[in-house]
Amino acid sequence: MATVANSHLSKRLSPLVPESRWLVNTLTSILQKTVNPETELPDILNQFSPHLTPKLVIQVINNQTSPNHSLYFFNWAANLNPNPSNYFHTHHCYIAIADKLISHRLFSLATRLLESHDRYSDFMVGKFIKAHGDLGHLNWAVKLFHHVKEREFGDCLFSYNAVLGVLVKAKRVNLAWGFFGMMIKEAVVKPDVSTYTTMIRGFCQIGMIEHAEKVFDEMSRMGCERNLFTYNTIVHGFCKKGLMENARSIVDKMVESRVYLPDMVTFTTLIDGFCRIGNTDEAMRWFDEMGKRNVMPNVSTYNALINGLCLNGMVDEAKKMQTRMRLSGVKDNVTTHTSLLKGYCSAGRSNEAIQHFREMVGSGLELDQKSYAVIVNEHCKLKMPDKAIALLREMRVKGISPPMYGYNAVLRSLVELGELDKAVFLLKQMPQMGCHPNFLSYSAVICGLVRATGRMQDVWMLVNNMLQDGNRLDTTLYNCLIWGFCEDGNVEMAMNFFLKMIDERYLINLECFEVFVKKLVAEGKLFEIEKLFEQMRKCCPMKEIHSYQKVLDEVLR
Repeated sequence: MATVANSHLSKRLSPLVPESRWLVNTLTSILQKTVNPETELPDILNQFSPHLTPKLVIQVINNQTSPNHSLYFFNWAANLNPNPSNYFHTHHCYIAIADKLISHRLFSLATRLLESHDRYSDFMVGKFIKAHGDLGHLNWAVKLFHHVKEREFGDCLFSYNAVLGVLVKAKRVNLAWGFFGMMIKEAVVKPDVSTYTTMIRGFCQIGMIEHAEKVFDEMSRMGCERNLFTYNTIVHGFCKKGLMENARSIVDKMVESRVYLPDMVTFTTLIDGFCRIGNTDEAMRWFDEMGKRNVMPNVSTYNALINGLCLNGMVDEAKKMQTRMRLSGVKDNVTTHTSLLKGYCSAGRSNEAIQHFREMVGSGLELDQKSYAVIVNEHCKLKMPDKAIALLREMRVKGISPPMYGYNAVLRSLVELGELDKAVFLLKQMPQMGCHPNFLSYSAVICGLVRATGRMQDVWMLVNNMLQDGNRLDTTLYNCLIWGFCEDGNVEMAMNFFLKMIDERYLINLECFEVFVKKLVAEGKLFEIEKLFEQMRKCCPMKEIHSYQKVLDEVLR
């Protein structure tokens, strides 16, 4: 084996290109087909030792599907014998093997490796913290941070930034703010641009824009220079809150500074922000400003503008913008077309929306859940639920999960059309179609059946299914059921639901209460009325009791 590989080496390997793709592939093939990571077979790889460089080692590590092969190769390269080129692992080689092991959740193995080579640094621990955070292991991330902080006597900027990023991503911004405060108070390390930007992003994402602005201003007072990402983060925060004048002010400062000029992300964020508050004229002005500054719009920029035009009822202008987009060499995508679909539907141009959707399907565009959902809802609005159901089934065939709100729109449409049997059938079929019905699904069909005549047996069946699925009845549904069972002549069932309603501290509406009491009176159940009303006195607010008492007095008069 070694002889064959060596022969190929002499023929194929140019001394000018030691890190050639061929060599990477050859080493990968040998590792995966010949090497057992649990055995010692260095002679197979020794022939490659003269050609080792850090770049080659990193490429081979990254090229492995198995982390065990990556580790085997890393360990072999670290202990070369012979080592004709005096090869040694660089910092980036350790990063590569750590990333490979961490990506496969081999945290203990990665830790032991780095510790054995005295490479378990603040920078490396930051990677572990982020990895645990990505997996939702917040306690582990925080525990690791405290461990490295103690070991490094607080001098752990990378770990600080990693734990702040993890907490912000998990929307634990107040906790992140506590760590930031600890960093400032202890003053062992100074926050850098990443530290400040992470906190700005955190406050922006939970809507605390005033706090984000204070942190942004604090940076300059503390002598920490902002970067483009910092500026774009605060601009996005202002736009998200609809504070467009504040956002524009930040962009003006960027222009004045001439250090970090607005880029495509900045302009796209502004355009989207102005579109969302309905100011498409200002959005267009900033779009034109991009051209003046030689900043090329991308698909996200065009999509923001097209979506904004559609949201504001300007679907024809949006179509023209799509044409302009194509002429500029930017390819539209499913998001572009979905915005146009919504635009047609909002403008009441259903036929054009459906035609456009057919063209999307015919063009081979890879449609997503959102694009289908728009047309499903439109078919429901047009009272064509059968076509909507066909689209839901088509989504399943294409491997797209139909959205819950799509099913619920169909169920409401069927109920409105009086096609109750179809609604019940669809409700039962939903789990097989990949979507379990929720409270709204059951509620739409149950209330529809209650309003019909002679369907209370079906209602009782669906209520049982609903409860078994973990859904609970609300006050509207309780009122509906009590009224329905009273109209059906089933006072016992009505009474059962009335008692459950009282136990759960829900209030029956006055109209339903009147129907219920009249039914009890008609059946001579005056004692039951008195008993029920006493229970109501214990559970209902006094103000409501007075209203019920008036209804009761009227009925019993």
